[in-house]
Amino acid sequence: MLVDYAAPVAASPAEAETAAVSAEQVGYDGFNAAETRHDVFTTLALVARATGTLSLQSTIAVAFARNPMTVAVLANDLQLISEGRFRLGLGSQVKPHIERRFAMPWSRPAARMEEFVAAVRAVWHAWATGERLAFRGSFYQHTLMTPFFDPGPNPFGNPRIQLAAVGDRMLATAGRVADGLLVHPLTSTAYLAERIVPTVRAARGGSLDSFALEMSAFVVLGADEAGRAKAERAVRGQIAFYASTPAYRPVMEMHGWGELADRLNVMSRRQSWDEMAGAVTDDVLDAFAVGGDPASVAARLGDRFGSTIDRISLYTPYEADRYQLAAVRSAIRTSALSG
Repeated sequence: MLVDYAAPVAASPAEAETAAVSAEQVGYDGFNAAETRHDVFTTLALVARATGTLSLQSTIAVAFARNPMTVAVLANDLQLISEGRFRLGLGSQVKPHIERRFAMPWSRPAARMEEFVAAVRAVWHAWATGERLAFRGSFYQHTLMTPFFDPGPNPFGNPRIQLAAVGDRMLATAGRVADGLLVHPLTSTAYLAERIVPTVRAARGGSLDSFALEMSAFVVLGADEAGRAKAERAVRGQIAFYASTPAYRPVMEMHGWGELADRLNVMSRRQSWDEMAGAVTDDVLDAFAVGGDPASVAARLGDRFGSTIDRISLYTPYEADRYQLAAVRSAIRTSALSG
């Protein structure tokens, strides 16, 4: 597995830039930035200018908060700035955020995402070939591109597109139209093996050749017992937050935790965040997270995902010690080389 560094979700663009420089120095393969409190494309533009070897990825950019043309432009520019190191990670988000936070339309998310990706590729194709832009779909229409707005072919080629997916329909969409899948952190080994891989493989005609599976994995790290306890509490809280979302209920149902998902959803509506974290039992925690010292964390990640996942990053919804994170990365790399 390649190991990427995931920028802390609360990091400002400047803080992410500093973190990326450090990540490159200690040997990470890539740098992932999420779209939470800051614009992910702005962050990655800074990182692209400050680094020279890291691959860069948006994990994720919210597709439905934008339109295919704006995403095509942003991704094309980042591919230019990074000199070919950018991967476009897209996700749908959920209906309340799209409609109430972004004031954008929501309907048939899997079908909309499939058309969104096709439209982005159509724009890139028009720029690369000079052919007339004539994309007409059910959700998006792009039929105008004049020379004044046409950047021409990208000398580094088009970025790879990775889609985030959990449910069967979006997983199948990723298999049909994307270059890879961003596996959600709320994923057990059983869900990966029994739902994700078969669904994507079937959508691709039975083969995963040239298709990348990437994952951000929950890890519990701490320099001492108090630090590990604090980290574990934060991970329980993040698992509870994700599990409360109806879109992620299939993962919980597979393990017989559908009722827990329903209870967490009710608590989330009351914003009872502490109560939600306490509802995540040890067996739920163990299904979605690994913990221990860096060597044991690396070994457990390898055992769970080494035969399936191509790239991995460490999801730490707490202030993790960067030396421990680097030690996990080093142990994964050493294990991969020896294997």
